[in-house]
Amino acid sequence: MLVALVAVALVLPGHTEARAAGPIYRDSTRPAAERVADLLARMSLDDKLGQMTQAERGALTPQADLARYRIGSVLSGGGSAPTPNTAKSWADMYDSFQRTALSTPLGIPMIYGIDAVHGHNNVRGATIFPHNIGLGATRDPALVQRIGRAVAEEISGTGIDWDFAPCLCVARDDRWGRTYESFGETPDIPTSMATFVTGLQGPSLGGPASVLATAKHWIGDGGTTGGKDQGNTEVSEAELRETHLPPFQEALKRGVGSVMISYSSWNGVKMHGNGYLITDVLKGELGFSGFVVSDWQGIDQLDGQPGFTGDEVRASINAGIDMVMVPNDYKLFISLLRTEVTSGRIPMSRIDDANRRILTKKFELGLFERPYTDRSYTATVGSAAHRGIARQAVRDSQVLLQNKWGVLPLPKTASKVFVAGKSADNIGYQSGGWTIDWQGGSGPITPGTTILQGIKNTVSPSTTVTYNANGDGIDGSYKAAIAVVGETPYAEFKGDRPNGLGLDDTDLATLAKLKASGVPVVVVLVSGRPLDIAQQLPNWDALVAAWLPGTEGQGVADVLFGDYAPTGKLPSTWMQSASQQPINTGDGKTPLFPQGFGLQYARSQDAFQPIGAAYYSGQSGTQVEACTDYLCGQNVGHISDGDQLWYDDVDFGIGSPANVVTRIASAAKAGAIEYRLDSATGPLVASVPVASTGGWQNWTTVTTPIDAQVTGKHRLYLVFKATDTSVDLVNVNWFQFTK
Repeated sequence: MLVALVAVALVLPGHTEARAAGPIYRDSTRPAAERVADLLARMSLDDKLGQMTQAERGALTPQADLARYRIGSVLSGGGSAPTPNTAKSWADMYDSFQRTALSTPLGIPMIYGIDAVHGHNNVRGATIFPHNIGLGATRDPALVQRIGRAVAEEISGTGIDWDFAPCLCVARDDRWGRTYESFGETPDIPTSMATFVTGLQGPSLGGPASVLATAKHWIGDGGTTGGKDQGNTEVSEAELRETHLPPFQEALKRGVGSVMISYSSWNGVKMHGNGYLITDVLKGELGFSGFVVSDWQGIDQLDGQPGFTGDEVRASINAGIDMVMVPNDYKLFISLLRTEVTSGRIPMSRIDDANRRILTKKFELGLFERPYTDRSYTATVGSAAHRGIARQAVRDSQVLLQNKWGVLPLPKTASKVFVAGKSADNIGYQSGGWTIDWQGGSGPITPGTTILQGIKNTVSPSTTVTYNANGDGIDGSYKAAIAVVGETPYAEFKGDRPNGLGLDDTDLATLAKLKASGVPVVVVLVSGRPLDIAQQLPNWDALVAAWLPGTEGQGVADVLFGDYAPTGKLPSTWMQSASQQPINTGDGKTPLFPQGFGLQYARSQDAFQPIGAAYYSGQSGTQVEACTDYLCGQNVGHISDGDQLWYDDVDFGIGSPANVVTRIASAAKAGAIEYRLDSATGPLVASVPVASTGGWQNWTTVTTPIDAQVTGKHRLYLVFKATDTSVDLVNVNWFQFTK
């Protein structure tokens, strides 16, 4: 009986002996360092080797191997997803893997990694944000941090606790297939966007929806010769530090938990075996205390031959890699690693250091206390709130590169708008690579709003939007033709373009049809980098770089139709031709558009310069048509009694005009064009008499005195009055005020 009472006393809550009886590593009140030391002392060599191993989910068959080989981490490669590909399925899959990991004697949780590089992009229904090149165009670190927080919530809702992002590369050659993963060509932009780390991890690891971030790819992958992916960066150490190091330094200041090694080489030495840059510089000089992970099968490239060898394992681990993304042949990797350790070629101190780094992050994340999915975040996957952030990011990333005659913004009240281009109605194309699949895809691969749908959502109910991908069926009656063209999806080395950066034949044929119609052509370029378009640019009235906007194509339409003004600035220099590559700011080459370039919509129109009638801000009852007159390619026609045109922000300055000059053609009876201020019934500025000119394309210039003093900025209305309301009154080409 006495024995029983003693046993009860030992398990009473708060009893000192009871706390001491449990392992220290299980005590969440202890500092992480103490818990790690206690756990390391209990781990076998098998436990330690397993913690350094990361296996692809599809390779873990049977799943029991996760426990059998004590594997410390699982990942999903691009496109590796459960069936069905839903947030709930991901959460269920994660929890299943975690239960297996926890079934080992020490119960060490696994950590699951994924490439959520522009949203939780492997999960169907997740919010897909613009790729990094577009975010670089926003120049908005606070927005990028908000995006990181939204991504962390969606990741957490599927159980995942580790994101292989952000990519902090500095892309120096647009031929590189990963250019869109870079925030910009100079280190200041990626450095400023390291706020993504804080968004993912939160103020500290272990808080609500805290996801381990990864600074990648260490180091210099954006500077390879010829822009070759996984190539050789041939620069001095001084240039490597000046150009490619600053973004990583900022990420380390923000407490980034892991760093991924680049496939590339530095002056011929593969980064996966570069002990100087990994151990001496990253861990030593910079004081990085997190853990270093290889890229996908990256250590297998050290000898240039397929298949792991003991030499490659030894070289990479001794160079400072802590966890190896195997990802498939984990049994061979663990066997080779064990041999290298037991032979003494990899010191046990190196194994313990790697484990200490990995386990510290697992403790800091709270995985030992909260190993399973926090399903309170599952409903955030693809939520309206997150899509709203993405839509803002899209519109803020649009860069206006050309805008003849102020054709943009387009009026929502235009009677007819034509939309063409292979990327106009294609979620896959506008999202780019790393979307649902590694290389991306075509069509409705995930829910979202295409650019075409965004246009339809934006225009007035009376506006007709005609869409034909190839541009067939267009004529001169449309207010504008919006051509959404550019690159089809790609990722990594499959996106390298050493042989040219121009538009494809399909795009060029579509654009030629639109140009031949005489309608103003607005080009929306969907691409992961600047393209070689200088020869075609004179044929376009407006050009917008939309980058790879993701699922929220409405943000593009927001800018095209003026709900928001374009504010984006080029994150990279835009070449005059591909022969200039590599071209970067400060290198003495003359670009088509310099880094930092980005037009804005004119805040006003000069009343004393010609204003094309077809470039109205809004209309009621009119149509546009091809014009045989000079100055403008289209006139406004089919105008009858009571119709209106208006033009925003017409600036008369401080000196009132004396006359208004109006270019008209008519085959009608008498009427008038009334110029009014601020509304259709506002103060009358002038009344221009209309009489027959002998035909609808027989043009004449009518000069009319001004009836009132006009200064400052106004919305200017043209209101049409006809004595015969049953027929058209007049065509208008342009007008101009004079002093």
